[in-house]
Amino acid sequence: MIAQLYRLCIERRDADRNMARFYALSIEETLFGQTCLVRRWGRIGTTGRTVQHSFDTEGEAVALFLELLRAKRMRGYQPRSARRAEAIPSGCLVDRVAAGAT
Repeated sequence: MIAQLYRLCIERRDADRNMARFYALSIEETLFGQTCLVRRWGRIGTTGRTVQHSFDTEGEAVALFLELLRAKRMRGYQPRSARRAEAIPSGCLVDRVAAGAT
């Protein structure tokens, strides 16, 4: 069983390069009790692509979660701004509570 909810959606926007991307990460439990890291990415407004990684322990999933987050932050991805928190991209796995919207 997963001890804590892990969900995150970050964006990278650059109007000069016509770039509007999202990257979503979540740690979930499968039907068989395994811990699964779900990665989803693509252009904002699209469904994007999805990859799932299965782990035996939550710690392994969290380690990859943090490693991927660090790499994306270095490439310029940032959390959604507060004014856009209600306009969640269709490809994002984050719900309104996790996005900070009330």
